[in-house]
Amino acid sequence: MKKVVIMGASSGMGYGVAEALASRGVKIGIAARHTESMKALKDKYPEFVEYAQIDITKPEAVGQLNDLIEELGGMDIYFHVAGEYSENLYLDPETDVKVAECNCCGFARMISAAYRYFRSNKKKGQIAAITSVAGTRGIGRLAAYSSSKKFGQWYLDALEQMSNAEKTGISFTDIRPGWVRTPLENPDENYPMNMTVDYVVPKIIKAIVRKYRVAVVDWRWNIFTGVWRSIPQALWVKINPTISTPDADYPTTRQLRREMKSGKTESEIS
Repeated sequence: MKKVVIMGASSGMGYGVAEALASRGVKIGIAARHTESMKALKDKYPEFVEYAQIDITKPEAVGQLNDLIEELGGMDIYFHVAGEYSENLYLDPETDVKVAECNCCGFARMISAAYRYFRSNKKKGQIAAITSVAGTRGIGRLAAYSSSKKFGQWYLDALEQMSNAEKTGISFTDIRPGWVRTPLENPDENYPMNMTVDYVVPKIIKAIVRKYRVAVVDWRWNIFTGVWRSIPQALWVKINPTISTPDADYPTTRQLRREMKSGKTESEIS
């Protein structure tokens, strides 16, 4: 029986996949910063679930992952879901850095750790990760987020090239959902072509089981991102894509000056 480790399993898609696998008798090791929901899942499926508190932005996360793998009795699939989201129109530096620390630094830290585990143990394992359709193009309203998702996509490409050069037999699955109603979204806003966790979980599991190299969820977003890619760069940078309804307004000059004087972001001032 395959053993699956899911990083970022306390809520949303990670938790949904974890619950679906455990209910089918798959042994899973789950991890996240918050443990309440994971403990409840362990109580529900004690024979199939191990969990650990791991913050992927911390250097000790690698050792904690290895401990979880040992507790699970090995790992055949590593599934990375953990991520940070922000619509940072004020370009507050710390907000963008927080996104990069999780979606770039944390991503590289944990994906590389999984790769090293498979390589050192001579296992033809699988590394799957949630990136996003946002990684298709740079999106002004989601500058750090969309850029970080492109990082994740290219990092998987790079490791696949490395795997082929080393002949490790490690496979990679890049899962790119559109909007999914998870705690990352603002509950007071409506998002285009929004999907539920229950809707996307079977599609995610199918992509992992069938070892799709890239899986866009769902078909509507596959078409949509195809259109995005076809837009010339000179035209793309003049577009102002709608993220949600209502969309947040770009800050005015007065608001920016107020922020600079106070040394705080507008949200902190308010």
